[in-house]
Amino acid sequence: MYKKILLVYYSRTWITRKVAQYIEKVTKCDIEEIIDTKSRSWIFWYILAGRDASLKKLTKINNIQHNPSDYQILIIGTPVRDFTMATAIRTYISQNKNNLPSKIIFYCTMWSGGDRSTFQDMTHLCAQTPIWTIQFKTKEIIKNQFSQKLNKFLTNTI
Repeated sequence: MYKKILLVYYSRTWITRKVAQYIEKVTKCDIEEIIDTKSRSWIFWYILAGRDASLKKLTKINNIQHNPSDYQILIIGTPVRDFTMATAIRTYISQNKNNLPSKIIFYCTMWSGGDRSTFQDMTHLCAQTPIWTIQFKTKEIIKNQFSQKLNKFLTNTI
């Protein structure tokens, strides 16, 4: 028996996590945070994270607890890094691309832009078109101005 929704996300800071936690609260979905086991907390490592993302490198991530093939819908959340997904999300998709459900949704968080190229990369890597995409600018999340946009999205999508 399939469970309805699994949300997986990567968040080095609290920005992408805040959106994930809101979606979890509203939809009662299962949630899994993808942890990059490579330390990226110092500014030097943060810069390397952007480089790794732009070069489409993979990283080592924590073991996942939920099999995406057990769900009807998979939501994948990522911050934008150098106009693409975070390396940890690239790794998650690469490791699970043969187990993805037929319905996927992407969301991203970003300072200013890069959502289109991020969603194109994610679509290409998943080898399927998402049923929906949504992006949030960091300032929307910091000012708590994202919930109305997200509620409309969730009502129309799920």
